[in-house]
Formats: sequence, structure tokens, C-alpha cells
Amino acid sequence: MENFFKLKEHGTTVPVEIVAGLTTFFTMSYIIFVNPAILSQTGMPWNAVFLATIIAATIGTLVMGLFANVPYAQAPGMGLNAFFTYTVVFALGFSWQQALAMVFICGLVNIFITVTKIRKLIIKAIPVSLQHAIGGGIGIFIAYIGVKNAGLINFTSDPGHNIVLESGTVIADASAVPALVTLNNPTVLLALIGLILTVILLILKVRGAILIGIIATTIIGIPMRVVDLSTLGTTSGLSAAFADLGTTIGAALGKEGLLSLFSDPAKIPLVLMTIFAFSLTDTFDTIGTFIGTGRRTGIFSAEDEKAMESSSGFKSKMDKALFADAIATSIGALFGTSNTTTYVESAAGISAGGRTGLTSLTTAVLFIICIFLAPVAGIVPSAATAPALIVVGIMMMASFTEIKWNDLDEAIPSFFAGVFMAICYSISYGIATGFIFYCIVKFVKGKFKDVHPILLVSTLLFILNFIILAII
Repeated sequence: MENFFKLKEHGTTVPVEIVAGLTTFFTMSYIIFVNPAILSQTGMPWNAVFLATIIAATIGTLVMGLFANVPYAQAPGMGLNAFFTYTVVFALGFSWQQALAMVFICGLVNIFITVTKIRKLIIKAIPVSLQHAIGGGIGIFIAYIGVKNAGLINFTSDPGHNIVLESGTVIADASAVPALVTLNNPTVLLALIGLILTVILLILKVRGAILIGIIATTIIGIPMRVVDLSTLGTTSGLSAAFADLGTTIGAALGKEGLLSLFSDPAKIPLVLMTIFAFSLTDTFDTIGTFIGTGRRTGIFSAEDEKAMESSSGFKSKMDKALFADAIATSIGALFGTSNTTTYVESAAGISAGGRTGLTSLTTAVLFIICIFLAPVAGIVPSAATAPALIVVGIMMMASFTEIKWNDLDEAIPSFFAGVFMAICYSISYGIATGFIFYCIVKFVKGKFKDVHPILLVSTLLFILNFIILAII
């Protein structure tokens, strides 16, 4: 164990890594229930997507831990699964089999740009100030996810933007403003209790504070009737679930999937544009997560970044991590789920001390167990994991201190790269706006030649992506 994961070299121990793996798992375990709920709307069997989600997460996370030796977990990405269902299938009219085929191709594209070093060159092209902004922005994004999961805010119509018809009928405009909820909901109160408890444990420097907070909050939720223990006695029927899985395994490559995807010449441009949208979002979500969590913690050190500059082979952890992420998408598509990506919630485990692949291995083992003990994982409410996301977000925002906010040349792109992640609920969109305004600033200052060619191309691709999304 010590020799394989090089624990001493990374300043960690087996107990710390296991606690980190548990922490990561509990902060992202919601995906095994949320992903089937979203994808099953396309007609895919719920149980099949449930198992495909676990299998994809397990394989992707194992490759990340055993091959790259980094503490990141993978699973079908939120946002990408919504794009799969509501845009590709519902809006564009593709079948779920064809959508899986596009995800599979997206994975192949990601493998190509990883093996050919394009992904690494993109990372090297991002200015240091924007890298810090991405790190802090992911902190805001994670904290916002935590606040949402805690149920602390809702969106209400702004009375100032209501439309009043001549008949006197009031129509609420689409404009809405966030507001603090009334603090009389047991779930919200439990989340607040968990947040206060977790903050206290962190201030007292209690080891495993985040995991302890999750477990303690779950236990407190039992008498508050937020945690439903009745589900512990139920099973979904594994044999039936695996029978349903047969429906989605290989569907991406079947006659209703890949074989029919390019059968209509008129739809080929739309197919290519959709694959491009999948790939661009997937790529920059991953890059943003690695930069935001790996640089500050030293997981991807300066020496590791120098090794990245090698023209061939997988000589650095970043090389291996990017490759592990790339192959996970195609594997997930073959089993029957949308894009599998590196999870930003891995930051919770990293904050708990995770530094090696043992953290990922622990998380992967827990995913496997979920096949048999899904109700146990399911009793951990979002009110218990939300505080963990909030405090992790707080800690990650320290990256903002490295930005020269009194210099508008640096502050403007950094603001858009950081804050827009939460506003747009997308890591890649935050990066996109940061890139765009970085180019604008350099152009206005007469320093456009300082813009790295890869960053410029990436910016143009983002703009093209926005145009495509506007058209489709």
C-alpha cells in the first residue's frame, strides 16, 4: 500500500486517505439517484441508468486512483446529463441511443486531444491570474451548490417586474430574485445545524471534521424525521436491475445508436455541432476542476507541470489524470449514461487530507457497495452533505488572494472567470467568459500578441459554441 501509492512521499497516511475517500463519496453519492431521475425521462430504464451510473463512476474513479494516483473521483456529470436529456433528446429530437452514441464519440475526441497533448497545452496557455480565478470560482460554485442543496434559498418573482394587463390580471415576469427561505422547514434547519457543527469542528481542527459533520448531521436528522430509515429494509431487486442494464449496454453502438446517427445527411451538421458542445463542456469542466483543486494543494506540483511538457508518454500525474478522465466518458456511454467527468466534489476529500489514489480507491469501493446497499447511501440527506460543500467552497476561495484586484487588466477577466461559474451554474461557462474578457482586455491595451494562440483558439471555440447553442 505504502509503496504503490507513495503515501509518505505525499505526506499522508492510510487512515487520512480512507477518511478523505469516504468524504468524497458522501458529498457526491447523490448522483446515483439524481442521474437516473434525469436520464430515465428519455425512456431509458431507471434501474439500468442506476447501475450504469455506479459502474461508470467505479471504473472511472479506479482508473484515476490506480493509474494516475490522484485523489479524484469520477461520475456522470451534472449539467451534462441535463443537456443530454432536455436539449439533445427533447429539444433536438434524437433518441437516447443516438445521444449515447454522441457521448461515446465525445469520449473518443477527448482521448485524442489528451494523447496528442492538446489538453495539456490548453492548461499551459491559461494565465496564472485566470488559474487562480478558476480555483476561487470553483469555490463559489461548490458553496452555491451547497446552499442550493441545503434549501436555504428559493427564487421568487420580483414584484417590480410584474406585468399588469388592462383587465387587472397580474402576470409574473420571468425575472426572479433569490431570497432566503422561511426557517421553518426541518430539512433547512437540519442543514443549518450541520453547517454550524461542521464549522465548529473545523475551527477546533478536528481531524475528519467534514466526514464527522456529515455523519452527525445524518444522525441528528433521524429524530427530526428528515432521514427516512424505512428505506433500509427495501431492495430494488438486483436481478431485475441487471436485466434492465442489458437494454442500455452497447446501445450506443447498436443500430438505433451509432449506426443510425449519420444515416440522415441533413442532420449530420447538427450531430457534429452537438458532439462539439458535449466535448467542449466536458473538457473545460475537467481542466477547471484540476486547476482549481490541484494547484493550491500541491497535487499537481511545479515539477509535475514541467514533466507535462514532455512530448510523449504519460510522465506526469496530470498526463495520467487527464487520460483517466478521457476514457471514462466512452466507458460510461457503453454502459448507458451521459458524460462521465471528474467531480468538483472531489475537493471535499482533498480538503479532508486526500492526496493519493488511495482516496479514489476508497470512493470506488463505496460505489461498488452501493450496488447492494443503495438504500444505506440513500439515507444520507442533502442537508447533511450541503454543509460540507459550503465549507469546502469557503476554503477554496483563498485562491482569490493571489489576484491583483486593484489592477483592472487582471481583475475583469478574473471576475468573469470566477463569479460566472456560480451565476451560470457551469464551470466551463465561467472559464469561457474569463477567456473572452481576457482577450478583450489585451486587445484594448494593444497587447493582443500576448494572448497565447491556444487560448485564442479556445476562446473562438467557446464563442462558436454559444452561437451553436443559440441556433439549436
